[in-house]
Formats: sequence, structure tokens, C-alpha cells
Amino acid sequence: MSDIYAGKPFLKLLDSYVLDAIGALDAESDAALRAREPEFHKMFGATGAWRTIVEQRMQFPAGMAGAIREVWEKGGAKFRAAQGRDPDPVEFTRHFVDTNFPH
Repeated sequence: MSDIYAGKPFLKLLDSYVLDAIGALDAESDAALRAREPEFHKMFGATGAWRTIVEQRMQFPAGMAGAIREVWEKGGAKFRAAQGRDPDPVEFTRHFVDTNFPH
């Protein structure tokens, strides 16, 4: 299986941002991303925390994380009603990013 992030370092940050917005980014991943912030500053010519880098590069409006969470929550209820199970956060993230931010 190929690494979907190969050659696309920003995609990993964007996916992490969405996972964080829906409350599904684990503490270890967040800590690893925070530790890499100096690398991201150089890589993307940006400053600030990794979340800020995503918001700036994507030109997200204020409240974007909350808007993503709202889509997750409302869509989750519909998904549970239709599928009889909880939605998968990673599956949601990939679909959300692929649909809204083609790469």
C-alpha cells in the first residue's frame, strides 16, 4: 500500500487539522506535530503553531475548525441513522479533504 502523504507534506498537516477539529487527533500525534513546527516553518515559509500554518496557507476564515466539527457532528448523526454504526474519523477526514480541498 502506498503512502498517501509521499511528496505531499502539507496534506498530512491538513488531515491532522481536520482530525483535530473533530476531536480525533491523538495526543501523541499532536505532540509530534508541535515538535516539528520549526521544520514546518522552514518548509512552508511560515510561523506559528502547526494549526496556524494550516489556517494561513489555506486562508481559512476564523472559526473553520468549528465549522468542520459541525459538519462531522451533523453528518455523523445521519451516517449512524443510515449505516447503523459510528463514522470513522480517518475515513471522514480523507473524504472531507478530498472533496473540499482537492490535491
